[in-house]
Amino acid sequence: MTALVASDLDRTLIYSSAALALTMPDARAPRLLCVEVHESKPLSYMTETAARLLTDLGDAAVFVPTTTRTRKQYQRINLPGPQPRYAICANGGHLLVDGVSDPDWHARVTARLADRCAPLAEVQEHLLRAADPVWVRKHRVADDLFAYLVVERELLDEDWVKELAVWAENRGWTVSLQGRKIYAVPKPLTKSAAMREVARRTGAELTLAAGDSLLDADLLLAADRSWRPGHGELADTGWTAPALRALPERGVLAGERILRELLAAAGSGQGA
Repeated sequence: MTALVASDLDRTLIYSSAALALTMPDARAPRLLCVEVHESKPLSYMTETAARLLTDLGDAAVFVPTTTRTRKQYQRINLPGPQPRYAICANGGHLLVDGVSDPDWHARVTARLADRCAPLAEVQEHLLRAADPVWVRKHRVADDLFAYLVVERELLDEDWVKELAVWAENRGWTVSLQGRKIYAVPKPLTKSAAMREVARRTGAELTLAAGDSLLDADLLLAADRSWRPGHGELADTGWTAPALRALPERGVLAGERILRELLAAAGSGQGA
């Protein structure tokens, strides 16, 4: 049985130094492998054990990195193990095949967005007008598909985020707060749709998924079995689903546990 594993990356499999959550004594901290360098500085890590597990997973299943990152941001990551044939970027807006965006898939996605939700320009203009410069550090548009803000989290008015979510909901968009970023993403732009397309192309009979944020919820619901760590938006809200396993681990050790679970499930070939 062919198993497909679609996993989120940031704060699911890979972790910035701020997200590692190394709460154990220093002498007992796990050895870390740097998997991303940005502007000549190490940026993201996984444990060495997780790196070995990911290598094994790449041999046992169709492993599909599934991220809200843009293509450029994704291509900074150097994951251990076999090079994935497929990768999902921009929250499903781009389906990479051997590192190149599939133009037919991207055209289908952009047509769906134009038909079902308010245009990006309207959302971007609202963010520029409504966000407080006191806590906003950057305004960004990702691959001409969605927008996000980089904020000072300790200064952020959480009620503003809730108000933004209501405003976006009425226009066919969704809002997600992840670390220092507030994402505004069109509802039809989903990781799950891209995962289903890869499953169709590969003939996968079992789909497994992992993720930590609101933008991963559709992916976790669509998979036969899914996992989330003990941190992130989904954990903070107690989000659950019938085929979901909520793990207690937080930080980089959660990434290791998730990979153990995915590898075991892919090897056993068991669905929900």
